[in-house]
Amino acid sequence: MTTRHILALALAAGTVVAWLINAPPPTPTPAPPGPGVLNLRGLAVGPTASDDLVTLGALCEELAAVVEWDGMQTAPRLTTGISIEDLRIAARDGRLRGDSIGARQPKLRDAIHKYLDEHAGDCGGEITPAQRSAWVAAFREVSRGCADAAR
Repeated sequence: MTTRHILALALAAGTVVAWLINAPPPTPTPAPPGPGVLNLRGLAVGPTASDDLVTLGALCEELAAVVEWDGMQTAPRLTTGISIEDLRIAARDGRLRGDSIGARQPKLRDAIHKYLDEHAGDCGGEITPAQRSAWVAAFREVSRGCADAAR
């Protein structure tokens, strides 16, 4: 082996070592959700599962933002559970144009329905600021659960 070959091998080895030192660390596997966090993993199935989760997550995040913003107004428009339900239906119809994620994903639909009933309530009457906050938090948790399940 000539000096030229030895220098070429040393240069190649140095390049590999430098690349390994500067390489980004591997991305860790996401931890499973902790207690109290909505776990929607495995509930959406089929070829549209990921798209359905992303769409539903974005819709719930926007609903949370609208309900929260409305509560900061001097005369909120969303003052009852019925008005929040009407907003949810109008937003879903406007975004999905008659398509039904719930019909395609019944396990997902049922889990979200149960979660919203337990954490935001199912009363159609007047809502208090605390109930509004519960709706905002519940919509955001559904959004996070959808994002987690879509990974």
